[in-house]
Amino acid sequence: MNLSERLNEDMKQAMKSKDKFTLSTIRMVRSTIKYLEIDLKRTLDDNEVLDILSREIKQRKDALQEFESAGREELAASTKAEIGIIIKYLPEQLSEEEIKAIVQQTIQETGASSKSEMGKVMSALMPKVKGRADGKLVNQAVQQFLQ
Repeated sequence: MNLSERLNEDMKQAMKSKDKFTLSTIRMVRSTIKYLEIDLKRTLDDNEVLDILSREIKQRKDALQEFESAGREELAASTKAEIGIIIKYLPEQLSEEEIKAIVQQTIQETGASSKSEMGKVMSALMPKVKGRADGKLVNQAVQQFLQ
């Protein structure tokens, strides 16, 4: 079962169980997916759906920081819950140690030795960690090793 089918099935299950919050969160994600499918005039594959899910989580994490800094705890709580629902559809996240190991391996493969070659490392690295690690964490790990 691909991600789109899984989202559809979970949406149906949320309707049956009358879980309005989960239903609305899945509908928002499906809406973004459907909009892009209409725009591209084709169905999306799992990698493209993963990109959308990652983007949705990133947007919510950014909003979460804003809500917490503004003292809007009720909005922060609902945003955390949305992140929790969406994150179920991503592959298991890499630990910090696993990210560092992949970064070191990629730096060796690319032969990068300075921060000026960070773009080369990142372009080789991101497909390896796609959907399994936050881009900020990966970026920080690369900066740490290229100092």
